[in-house]
Amino acid sequence: MNIRGVAAMEQRNGGGGGGGSGGGSSSDDDDEMVDLTGATLDFSSTYDDPLLASGGYEAYAGPSKWPERPEDVAPGLGTYEDFNTIDWVREKSKDRDRHREISNKSKESVVSMALSIIDAFSGWLLMLLVGLMSGAVAGGIDIAAHWLTDMKGGVCLAGFWFNHEHCCWTSNQTTFQDRHRCPQWQSWAQLISGSSQGALAYTLDYAMYIFWALLFAFLAVTLVRAFAPYACGSGIPEIKTILSGFIIRGYLGKWTLLIKTVTLVLAVSSGLSLGKEGPLVHVACCCANILCRFFTKYRKNEAKRREVLSAAAAVGVSVAFGAPIGGVLFSLEEVSYYFPLKTLWRSFFAALVAAFTLRSINPFGNSRLVLFYVEFHAPWHLVELGPFVLLGIFGGLWGALFIKANIAWCRRRKTTRLGRYPVLEVLAVAALTALLAFPNGYTRMSGAELISELFNDCSLLDSSQLCGYKQPANTTQSGSSDGLADRPAGEGLYAALWQLALALLFKMVITVVTFGMKVPSGLFIPSMAVGAIAGRLLGVGMEQLAYYKHDWFLFRGWCSPGADCITPGLYAMVGAAACLGGVTRMTVSLVVIMFELTGGLEYIVPLMAATMTSKWVADAFGREGIYEAHIRLNGYPFLEAKEEFEHSSLAQDVMRPRRSEPALAVLTQDGMTVGEVEALVEGTHFSGFPVVVSHQSQRLVGFVLRRDLLISIDNARQRQEGVVSVSQVLFTQHAPARAPEAPPPVRLRNILDLSPFTVTDHTPMDITVDIFRKLGLRQCLVTHNGRLLGIITKKDVLKHMAHIADRDSDSVLFN
Repeated sequence: MNIRGVAAMEQRNGGGGGGGSGGGSSSDDDDEMVDLTGATLDFSSTYDDPLLASGGYEAYAGPSKWPERPEDVAPGLGTYEDFNTIDWVREKSKDRDRHREISNKSKESVVSMALSIIDAFSGWLLMLLVGLMSGAVAGGIDIAAHWLTDMKGGVCLAGFWFNHEHCCWTSNQTTFQDRHRCPQWQSWAQLISGSSQGALAYTLDYAMYIFWALLFAFLAVTLVRAFAPYACGSGIPEIKTILSGFIIRGYLGKWTLLIKTVTLVLAVSSGLSLGKEGPLVHVACCCANILCRFFTKYRKNEAKRREVLSAAAAVGVSVAFGAPIGGVLFSLEEVSYYFPLKTLWRSFFAALVAAFTLRSINPFGNSRLVLFYVEFHAPWHLVELGPFVLLGIFGGLWGALFIKANIAWCRRRKTTRLGRYPVLEVLAVAALTALLAFPNGYTRMSGAELISELFNDCSLLDSSQLCGYKQPANTTQSGSSDGLADRPAGEGLYAALWQLALALLFKMVITVVTFGMKVPSGLFIPSMAVGAIAGRLLGVGMEQLAYYKHDWFLFRGWCSPGADCITPGLYAMVGAAACLGGVTRMTVSLVVIMFELTGGLEYIVPLMAATMTSKWVADAFGREGIYEAHIRLNGYPFLEAKEEFEHSSLAQDVMRPRRSEPALAVLTQDGMTVGEVEALVEGTHFSGFPVVVSHQSQRLVGFVLRRDLLISIDNARQRQEGVVSVSQVLFTQHAPARAPEAPPPVRLRNILDLSPFTVTDHTPMDITVDIFRKLGLRQCLVTHNGRLLGIITKKDVLKHMAHIADRDSDSVLFN
């Protein structure tokens, strides 16, 4: 293998997207782009050696003279078009040059030293602001969602802005058993008919529940369609793609943040089978992207900005689950493409600040960061690993089934008339969900409340149906000081189990069609709810088996009569982790998140066993998690690090042009005019062009981006006198002699990447794929004995991998 430009990591300036679409707005207004800086390259360096200077750019007047003023460089150079991939090597080189210049200047004066310290501290300041802003926004979302969810059932007479729980806090007319009933809170049936009992009251409450559900869903989908189409969905697939270097302008902008915040509250409150935890990652990344605009080194460098976005992903999980450490591990394991050690420290700091901010807001009034925080005290026994592994198997099967069913439904939505009517689809699903959910108390409550109910460990004073046990004759016995002895199930518990079984079937089906609609929709809570229901059912079954068959060999020696042997809430928690792991394929981060939710170190082994079993079972049916499947469905150029490349093909098998295709469009270093270059650019859709010595020799000189080429020629026409269509375009260091009457040439060596990455035509594709993954390349040129043969883009690699795996290679839409 021959990789040209060993010093490329130090001097690259060009790069990019040789075969991708060149479309997209070129506006540099940060308000209208999400992810693109309005940056120009840094030409303020004064190094004498052009090979080590800023990005390898050479002077207009000579090889050792550099432009002294930024305005000497055309604005817009070094930026990227929409739906293109950044050049990681160039961005890192720009940052090293900037840091080197600051370090050198810091030795000159006290002011420069102070500016250097401020620059070093700015990253931590940005993390502080991201944590504060994300925590505040998440607290507002939690409070508003809780209030609107309760509004479907009634209203507080003491103040309509109180939710049900807060309304009854100050009431002196409530008992512990009926603590959710108070005169200040009235159902809609009580307000309309004056009665809360009877068929009429039930019908009125039913109708109002459906009305509010449809209203909230309609507002959510209408706001998304009208103001911020990118605010729909979970956002995690797109965040993963953006962190890998892809540009999606508008996806992390202020309008997306505003609309996603409002519609997330509405979508969750409508009762749809979705959660707010996944979209909170998108919300946190929007906050980080907006704040990056106030810090020059992050605004002008796409690689540095993605380090901040990686930390923001950790912040999103931190405020979603109250799990700062789990959030950092989630960002590292699940979403980040480039995660240096410095980003790890800053992610931890930002997640800590966000969790502290949310704790200060106290949105649930229980001094906890999530609604379903729980603590278990009864120990688990080795025999219970069997049921925990069964829950892992169930989670893996459910995860694999869900991914296949959801992707099939989403593909149908994209390819049929169903996708043309997103408002009707959302209203239909919301109406069906409300119609079927209201009769069942476990589907009527929100997902977080359901999980909290299922995680709950029964106490003597607990009035939940899930604690509807028969009281044994000897009510004074207690297995331990912390828990109750196992008891026989009563009628209330049997009724609850039937309702949970129906809720399980309902959640499994409705979540498939809900995830992916044009409203903000997270998958964490619905997946955890499915697993928690299955776990609670198995836990109660094990508890009753231990009560009636305590002399079996399974229970002999550790479960004596009257002891608190089985904790059904623990089974619910393990089941929730198993199902979420089966859908997302998370492992380490998931275990840590669940551990932080429960505060119990002793339950790590059951969680690990269930999570790993879930991943193994799900991987047997396909190695893709739900987010990777949606990335592939949308055609994003994401090279998954977990995917193995085992084919024995070579670079010449993948490169373009193919034998039946026209020759590769190239520029010569000194043999073309401005008119010829403009005609070539206008007649093709490529994002960049190789520069060769001549059409005959095809010896490679470098690579130039389409965007930089157009900007430079336009700038030359405006600022350089005498430039016309017959002016010669030069990429050489020295201009050749020209006739006196000839128009002045346009010198473009300053935008030429003199060290593009190249491989030979016999380089194995597995090595080429590793180069693309580890260096984040947009394209790689293919040579034979120094002569240019073709080009391989990231899109070509993805199409080749899809073809090998018998997938539709045309599904890769972007480069």
